[in-house]
Amino acid sequence: VQAKPKQEALSVPAQPVETPAKAPEAPTHAPNLVNLDLESISASGLLVPNATRSQTADEFRVIKRPLIANAMGKGTTPVANGNLIMITSALPGEGKSFSAINLAISIAMELDNTVMLVDADVARPSILNMLGLPPSKGLLDVLQNNSLDISGVMLKTNIEKLSILPSGTPHPRATELLASDAMIRLLDDMSTRYSDRIIIFDSPPLLLTTEARVLATHMGQVVIVVNAENTAQAAVKQ
Repeated sequence: VQAKPKQEALSVPAQPVETPAKAPEAPTHAPNLVNLDLESISASGLLVPNATRSQTADEFRVIKRPLIANAMGKGTTPVANGNLIMITSALPGEGKSFSAINLAISIAMELDNTVMLVDADVARPSILNMLGLPPSKGLLDVLQNNSLDISGVMLKTNIEKLSILPSGTPHPRATELLASDAMIRLLDDMSTRYSDRIIIFDSPPLLLTTEARVLATHMGQVVIVVNAENTAQAAVKQ
């Protein structure tokens, strides 16, 4: 008589213990950080920190001294809103954006001054493109949306003391927004909230639109860039 084989105990795999799903973490607010390609912008003729001494760097050192003095209340006479500096020209193509960027970077290289560069040439913005950065929200978005704050669209760069406020999302009535009451309120807010910071506006040319002239009335200082040997004296006088 054959003995029945002993039955082996069935092995049942252990069921995995379900762990409760983690609630998604609340996103933390981080500043908009952008890295400027310093080598590339230097090759395009723009200033960069720690570069070897150049004629352009020396020229902007001369230009910035009285502007910084007025902005910080150290000039011969007090200047209201002296930290708001508008860079403009009579006509397009005279180099005002190039000058605005170089002036901002030159001031950012100072030990004691921080700078915000605002692309206020909203009809023909060029600051981001010249610095090799993609389009981004900015000034026009703040003017259209009362709930949007400057700090939410301002770009912090790898030049330690330089931040950028782009022109923002294109708008069919961009130049009108520049002359609106919302812009005036924004300028008042900027001059008080950022009173320790020099704010440089790359504005539209003065003879191209009336909005630039409206903007100029709210600035503490205005710098006019002239294309030497090219711009007519009549245009500069006008």
